[in-house]
Order: sequence, then C-alpha cells, then structure tokens
Amino acid sequence: MDIITSIKPLLAVLVPLLVIPVLVSSSAKPNVRETWTFIAGTLMFLIVASMLPAVLAEKQITLTLFKLAPGADIAFRVDALGMLFGLVASSLYIITAMYSIGYMRGLNEHGQTRFVSYFALAISATIGAAFSSNLITLYLFYEVLSLATYPLVTHHQDAKSRISGRKYLTFILGTSIGLVLPAMIWCYHVTGTLEFSGAGIFTGQLSKPSATVLLLMFVFGFAKAGIMPFHSWLPAAMVAPTPVSALLHAVAVVKVGVFSIVRVITGIFGIEFLASFDLGVLVAGIASITIIISSCIALTQDEFKRRLAYSTIGQLSYIILGASLLSPKGVTGGILHISMHAFGKITLFFCAGAIFVATGKKYLSQMVGIGRRMPVTMTAFFIGSLSIIGLPPTGGFISKWYLVLGTLEGDQMVMLFVLLSSSLLNAAYFLPVFYKAFFCTDEEAMFEKKVVEAPLMCVIPLVITALISVGLFFVPQPFLNLAALAVKGFIGG
Repeated sequence: MDIITSIKPLLAVLVPLLVIPVLVSSSAKPNVRETWTFIAGTLMFLIVASMLPAVLAEKQITLTLFKLAPGADIAFRVDALGMLFGLVASSLYIITAMYSIGYMRGLNEHGQTRFVSYFALAISATIGAAFSSNLITLYLFYEVLSLATYPLVTHHQDAKSRISGRKYLTFILGTSIGLVLPAMIWCYHVTGTLEFSGAGIFTGQLSKPSATVLLLMFVFGFAKAGIMPFHSWLPAAMVAPTPVSALLHAVAVVKVGVFSIVRVITGIFGIEFLASFDLGVLVAGIASITIIISSCIALTQDEFKRRLAYSTIGQLSYIILGASLLSPKGVTGGILHISMHAFGKITLFFCAGAIFVATGKKYLSQMVGIGRRMPVTMTAFFIGSLSIIGLPPTGGFISKWYLVLGTLEGDQMVMLFVLLSSSLLNAAYFLPVFYKAFFCTDEEAMFEKKVVEAPLMCVIPLVITALISVGLFFVPQPFLNLAALAVKGFIGG
C-alpha cells in the first residue's frame, strides 16, 4: 500500500482548535461568532474530504509529530476506517452547529460562547481519534474528548448537571485510566509496539487466558461505547442541551468509544488472532446482552431523550457485534453502521430538541397528536426511526443487512436471532410514538390542528439529516466503499 506523507490530518485537527480564541473574542457578537464556527467547520470538512480520493485509491496518508518511544509515536494515519469516521464527524459538526443556533437562541440559553468553544474542542479531539496511527495517540485524543465534553454535559450548572457530570467523568475516565492504560502498557511490554496493523500486533505472544483478559480490559475500558454494565453515564448525560446530546450520542463521544474498540479488535489483536482463540464469540455475547437489555429498557422510558439514550446503547453494540463476528460481511456491517446510525440517530435527537423548543414538552406521553402541530419534525422523526429499526428506504437497512449476512457467513444463528429480535424491539419503542403523533382522535390529541414548527434553524438540520438517511439507502457510497476497503485490509480480498 502506498504511503503519502501530508500535513492534512494535523490541519483537520487544528482548524476547530485554532478558531476557539476567535469564538471567545466574538462573544459580544453572536452572528460573527457563529459565522466563524461555520467557516471552521466547513474548512475542516473540506480538508477531510480532500483526502478521500487518495484513501479510495488504497493509499494511506501519514504524519508523525514526535516520537515518544520506539513503536509509540504521536502520529496520524488516514486509512479507510479513519476516513469513514472522519467524514461522518466533520460533516455532522456543520449541521449540528446550525441546529445549535436555533436551539440555544430559541431557549435563550446562557453561556453560548463557552458552549460553542468546547464544542469545537470536542470535534477537534474526535478527528484526532479518527486519524490516530496507533493506540497511544488514540488514547490521548480519547482523554481530551472526555475532558472537553464535561463542560458541555454540565452546561446548565445546576445540581442535577453537576451530579451527572461527576458520573460522566467517573465512568469515562475511571475505566480508561483503570483498564485501557494498563492494557496498553501490557501490549507494549509484550510486543514493543502500539501501531495499528491489519494483521494485529500479536504473533503467538499471548496465551488464550491472557488474550481474553486483555481483550476484556479494552472492551470495558473504552466505556464511551456504552457496553453494559458501564453504560449508566449515558442516560445521565441527557441533562445536557440537546445539541450536546446529539454530539454525544450520534457523532463524537459514543462513536469514539466504539471506534476505539473496533480499532483494537482489528488493529491490535487482528481478526485471525481472535478467530484462532474463538474470542469473537465472547465479545459478541457481551454486545448481544447489551443490545437486548437496553432495547427492553428503552420500551419503558417516557422521557424522549432517555428513550433515545437507551436506544443508542443498543445501537452502539451493533457495531461491536459486527466487528466481533470476524466475518467479512459482519465487520463491513459493523463499520458501516457507524455512519448509518449517526445520521438516523442525530435526526431523532434533533426532533426531540425541536419539540422541546417549540412546546416545552419532553415526555412522550405529552406528545399525542403533535404531528398536527409539527408535521415536518415528526415526518423526519419517522424517517430517523426507520433508519434505526433498519427498514428501507433508509441507510440503516444497508448496514443491518450486512450484519445479518455476517451472522450467516459466520454461522452465528444466535446472533441472527439477537439482530432480528432487537429490530422488532426498536420498532416497538419508536413506531407507536409516530402513530400517536398523527393518528389519534380529537379527544386524545393534546395539540390543535395548527402548524407551528420550531425555529427554522432547528428544522432545517433535521430535514437535512433525514434526507441524507434516505439518500444513503440509494447511494451508500462512499461509506460502503470505505467499509469494504477497511475490511480488505483486515481480512483480505
């Protein structure tokens, strides 16, 4: 594979970082501040997209910043997997920035400059994680992201926010320092390197018991992935403003968690190594338990964002399940679900926020007949729901189709049952919401037949992401091509 040395990965990380002083200095001029946010977001996206042709041509873009130790540099490498995640994060940052204007101004939220500044820092860390060349670089950006999102989670600065913020940091930092850091040191001690490799870095250097313990340390240590029992930080973080929830659950935090686990499975252990010890079944089992339990809990949640939060916990484990199937189509489906879930779920969070801005309602039981008042928002909600369930014509169908094929390819009938059962549960906790929003009697309806949508800057983003979710069903490229290229590097052919 051809290697290209370029400063572009660093520039993509630096652009949102360098704009923060400009945002702070423009605090008295909100329109100027938001303009700079859009400029930085667009420039970052263009830098990321400019590397796409080279990656699709099966080239890797690298840049070494400095050396810590042999085999443990602070370095960037843009490959197919990193590019897929980078495209998703950089594109959705622009849309979320637009949504934030409508939401934050619509509710007259305090601290908007602080909000957009930490938002920029968070996306910078996300892009850094996506383009990390090795485990040490990924770990550093993972931790920066944890610290950058803490002020966003605690944005309201009340007692509930502070309690949720402490829980957030306890779970996220406690597991990464207590489990990932020692696991990383163990890896370096055994192999002398932390560089990601398509074949993994272990060549008969670990016994099955040692490999099992090390793998579990990584899986549970990257708690941003929401694997049970290290998941409760995620519903607690719902106290944050909805743009933060969208960032946490669709774009940055949780996706960095599952991305890190996929990187470890494919680039540290390697598909063949895990298959030789039959360890994929262990991780798949953990993911399956999380999928089913979280889906059942979601059914019981009346608060809109908490239902979405438990839905996210289950959907993240689809990605981990796909990678742990260790079959070409299964891994392809898992990687592809990073993008397909992102556009579907962010649509749902945008809808929840738009409803709150327009009506002040946050409980589903209060939203009977809301389709009469907010038809555009609830139609977008229906499209986002279809994507999460995995039904056509949305992109979620494509990724779940590959996951189903992956279970058949790997002869994992139990996992096939988990996928199909969880999709039914997804339908059970989303479709009744849509049905009651539009199809209810006049006596049941809590809203008049008068169309009053949220501010335009709230509605436009959710329409865009809903349309993209539909578009990805018909044109899943380049995400499908990138997922296939990534799998080719992990498994071959």
